Amino acid sequence: MFYVYVIKSRRDSRLYTGYTNDLRRRFLEHNGKIGRPSKSTKPRAPFDLLYYEAYVSQADAKQREHNLKHSAGARTALKRRIPNGLRSGHFV
Repeated sequence: MFYVYVIKSRRDSRLYTGYTNDLRRRFLEHNGKIGRPSKSTKPRAPFDLLYYEAYVSQADAKQREHNLKHSAGARTALKRRIPNGLRSGHFV
């Protein structure tokens, strides 16, 4: 399985969208618990997991991640689905 996820920084309330084949491991990496966090998230840890979607196809997960990062319509639709979790958060 492949996962598209949205995490929110507890430091600055900014949102980060990514995809992975191991959601637990990736979340721990973002929070600096194991491995290396990405350069874009390291200074903003710790994070809370707000939302995720599961896909069988890696291509579908990559496409969805791309849409969430680059399409205002996709972000707006997601904000309508989970309005309380994404309130005051800005996508990165």
